[in-house]
Amino acid sequence: MSGLLHRLSVFLHRQMPTHAQLEANRFTAPFARRQELFRFTRRSVPRGMAVGMFIGIFALIPGVQIVGAALMCVPFRGNIPLAAAVTFVSNPATTLLIILPLAVAIGNSFGYHADIATVNTMVKEGAGIEQWWHWLLSDTAPAVVIGLFIQSVIAAFVSYFLTVWFWRWWIGHKHRARRNRPLRERADAGSETPA
Repeated sequence: MSGLLHRLSVFLHRQMPTHAQLEANRFTAPFARRQELFRFTRRSVPRGMAVGMFIGIFALIPGVQIVGAALMCVPFRGNIPLAAAVTFVSNPATTLLIILPLAVAIGNSFGYHADIATVNTMVKEGAGIEQWWHWLLSDTAPAVVIGLFIQSVIAAFVSYFLTVWFWRWWIGHKHRARRNRPLRERADAGSETPA
């Protein structure tokens, strides 16, 4: 499993544009000059996670998610690569099995009457554009939008605070390990001396 993850990380690293390539592009040059948008710091990482979760859940259009996360990271000063990666939380499996049913349930709690079974029937029967348009103009569209918004806001807050907590734990862990290293080295050196 670790070999697969390593190959995946190497592949993704090769696909990512370099900083010089970003500065050379006229569309990304203004963002590339702002270094804080690409550094992994204690402030930019939680912000990037929150932005990525919000956009990844609320904007369910695949091409729009990464661009939206990158643009939203600019005013919030979040980490753009991390936010773009986190948008993949909404893939076809999670969207159909978790995100949309939960959004409909949340929307229905506000008095709307959305139904996911209708969507499944329309997909199986190959519904036309007119049928989809009538479905969207029913109670379903507001229920889904409200549910997605509430779900994405909650996910953004939870991911922000979990990332802050994890960052503090990780830094504390590194500091404790660094502090204990001289003690272990002295204990190891003491055990190696002949009696």
